[in-house]
Amino acid sequence: MTAQPAPVPQVAVVTGATGGMGRVIALELARSGMHVITVAREPRRADSLREQIEREVGTGRLDVVPGDLSRRDGVIDAAAAVLARWSAVHVLVNNAGAHFSEHRLSPDGVERHIAVDYLAAHGLTLLLREALERGRARVVNVVSDTVRDTRQVKLLGRPRPATISADQLSDLTRLNPADGFVPFHAYARAKLLTVMAGYDLGRTLQHQGVTVNAVHPGIAATNIVDDLVPPALRPFRGLIRRFLLTPEQGASAALRLAIDPALAGVTGRYFLRDVDTRTPPVSYDVDAQRQLRATSDRYFLPARPR
Repeated sequence: MTAQPAPVPQVAVVTGATGGMGRVIALELARSGMHVITVAREPRRADSLREQIEREVGTGRLDVVPGDLSRRDGVIDAAAAVLARWSAVHVLVNNAGAHFSEHRLSPDGVERHIAVDYLAAHGLTLLLREALERGRARVVNVVSDTVRDTRQVKLLGRPRPATISADQLSDLTRLNPADGFVPFHAYARAKLLTVMAGYDLGRTLQHQGVTVNAVHPGIAATNIVDDLVPPALRPFRGLIRRFLLTPEQGASAALRLAIDPALAGVTGRYFLRDVDTRTPPVSYDVDAQRQLRATSDRYFLPARPR
């Protein structure tokens, strides 16, 4: 009797998987039977994740692609490395993110929150588009509810949603300027751009069977949350962490969008953990979405890998 070839596993690409929620997401996707690819600026940092997956799931279930997602070339090279080995991608979880306390530009001349918290996710989705279409993929953008309220201490007053000026969307270098720079607002604005571009991509790709959704996973005890704690409260970070979600609890919201059969076909949504939630009115402005998409696509496509 002729032996049947082993089935080809589905492929999941996860960014920001060397720690915190990303590590949990990668592990659980591997546990679900997927082959996981993670992008890491320092591939050695993924060694412990590989060891855990091999110990708990099996060998050969993780590929590590080197890539600095704060750089345009880093995003392009990471996408090219994925496409060189895999023709179809079934899940893309854009989980990488960062918060910066000072205004600085990326090597490509855009503010660092825009580079890491928006362009990295958009660029990977754009450059992997054909593979995502072949896999009829689910794209999950991990964002933050700061898009709906930029107050760090939410005790008094009304919510202050993240803002964006339409006249800035034609030039990425104009986003989050040094003049009047507020780190938390800059972080929230980058996440708002991710949501806006995702809404447009959700419409564009739905006819190819690809879904694009954003999720705020809750406030989990991760390194980025430590960076977001207001200075006056930093002496109490250890106490605050006790009341936050665990990385496992936070990861569950992203995993639900990635693999829950009940959400097949759901696209163009923002979820506050597991609740479908409205975002600021500007995020639904179709003209603004298209302007943002056009500007962001031009940032990557001239050097798109073939």
